[in-house]
Amino acid sequence: MQQADGFSGITDGLSVDVEDYFQVEAFAHRVPRSQWPSFPSRVGQNTERVLRLLERNCCRATFFILGWVAQREPSLVRDIVQSGHEVGCHSHLHRRVHSLTPAEFREDVRRARGAIEDAAGVTVAGFRAPTFSITQKSLWALEILAEMGFTYDSSIFPVRHDLYGIPDAPRGIHQRRLPSGQSIWELPASTVRVAGQNLPAAGGGYLRLLPMTYTRWAIKRIHNQERRPVMVYFHPWELDPEQPRLQAGWKSQVRHYTGLGKMESRLDEILAQGRFQPLLELLQQVERPAMYAQAGN
Repeated sequence: MQQADGFSGITDGLSVDVEDYFQVEAFAHRVPRSQWPSFPSRVGQNTERVLRLLERNCCRATFFILGWVAQREPSLVRDIVQSGHEVGCHSHLHRRVHSLTPAEFREDVRRARGAIEDAAGVTVAGFRAPTFSITQKSLWALEILAEMGFTYDSSIFPVRHDLYGIPDAPRGIHQRRLPSGQSIWELPASTVRVAGQNLPAAGGGYLRLLPMTYTRWAIKRIHNQERRPVMVYFHPWELDPEQPRLQAGWKSQVRHYTGLGKMESRLDEILAQGRFQPLLELLQQVERPAMYAQAGN
């Protein structure tokens, strides 16, 4: 794998997984997909709130959108593009990759990308799996993404977790050479290395549940010691403490509802202090020096 970790002035990556509060993995066993249309949607108003957050902090991001959402709210997708952001694919029905066959995965991605591109009027280059579900047992999905012409993936989280993760995966942006001979760029979520373990940082529930002292320390460590960009990610529903409460087990309740009221102020702090751009632009910034280095060898 070709590592690409040299940065002369670090610009960070920012991404938003556009899904509604009732579509998350925490409630998947309680909310059948056939019932999604019966729930009051809040994804539009919450995503518009995200757009205002990014505008006031002069940030641009990649919005990984569910195809199901793009089909129903194409004007929201157009608002994202017209605001200067990148759009990416977050699957169609938010099913974990390792629960699908390769044929089912291909069809799900095809359907989702078509809906997003029809609404956006632009080509989609990046993919993020629901619940970071490209794991050791579903690496075959990268072959399909490469065959379908995706430039990059952002689905592998190099941590140990009960739902996702490849703990020994590279922590930095890298190009993965696939068994077929194809390649695809991988942009992992941020981690810090402590006592031989990778600890997650600066994204989603970790931003809500962990103290800001930890998040500040992790960002500083990634920047100053490792000279890597930080990859911040979150969901529009994480800025919505007024969302309807759904029933689930205690672990899902804690993961989903803790810290919702603090999330926007925490993001304001992080975004105000950094320079953030969409993942495709970050990749292009990283890829050019890597290509020059290759040419010089």
